Amino acid sequence: MAPTEEEKIGDECKQMLLSLPKERGWRTLHLYQFQGFWCQAAEIQSIITFQKHFQATDTDIVLATIPKSGTTWLKALAFATVNRHRFTTNSKSHPLLISNPHDLVPFFEYKLYANNQIPDLTTTNLPDDQPRLFGTHIPFASLANSIRKSNSKIVYICRNPFDTFVSSWHFLNKVKPESKAQLSMEEAFDMYCKGIVGFGPFWDHMLGYWNESLLRPQKVLFLKYEDLKEDGVFQLKKLAKFLGCPFTLVEEKNGVIESISKLCCFENMKKLEVNKTGTSIKNFENKNLFRKAEVGDWVNYLSPKMVERLSRVIEDKLSGSGLRFKVFP
Repeated sequence: MAPTEEEKIGDECKQMLLSLPKERGWRTLHLYQFQGFWCQAAEIQSIITFQKHFQATDTDIVLATIPKSGTTWLKALAFATVNRHRFTTNSKSHPLLISNPHDLVPFFEYKLYANNQIPDLTTTNLPDDQPRLFGTHIPFASLANSIRKSNSKIVYICRNPFDTFVSSWHFLNKVKPESKAQLSMEEAFDMYCKGIVGFGPFWDHMLGYWNESLLRPQKVLFLKYEDLKEDGVFQLKKLAKFLGCPFTLVEEKNGVIESISKLCCFENMKKLEVNKTGTSIKNFENKNLFRKAEVGDWVNYLSPKMVERLSRVIEDKLSGSGLRFKVFP
């Protein structure tokens, strides 16, 4: 029998788990409440190692999301935008055509610091003026101090909670171990509304980055999945400007923004062979990262009572923050 997530971690972390609140996990046996959010045992160990050892530089770019809210898309867009002078979008050897975005923009918790490893990030193959790109699902308050205190930039994207829930439920039931029973939509929805979901509660995760974007707009750029769907060119221009590499008028005239948008669009990314095979995030198959990417797909799954309940949660938790969502296409 394969070892559980709890059995894979070190003794020190195992001792810590004994003192943490825990609930039934969506994909794993348990979720633990750690530093105010819910996550798996192996993630806790990775996060602790990351917090202790990661040293940010002022040119770093961190792409932050709650799971299933546009993570893969944001990584592709940011990579293509920042590296557009190194790799033109019309090149048949563009990295995004032969590598999954999660390989090009590695997760702190799932790649770099997974399995308690400490990567050597002091040497890279990047030019001196090229920023390092990283990804994470970790809430703002639990990022390494060096990220929060440096001039590194953070880009956060969120999706309306209705679609995020449906996407999460589909994804986690696809990637769960065969030995674990499928979580019904009703069970998962109840947990979601209570905040018991990976890196949740979702409202705390969103508000952490939202509030910081209001306090330090030069530090945190807050994007919405629905806005990116509605006007990708405008949002890409905003992203490039924030990252310090704005598109020139010549680039706009030559259609560079549109070409990046097309390269990174869901339809194109899903059909690439590299995204149909292999694994780029631990043991998650790349093919499971691409489902529908539709706005408003939740109407096909949630009952009126479920919609009413989640609407009340959103109104209660986000009230007064200024954060609002478009939930219909």
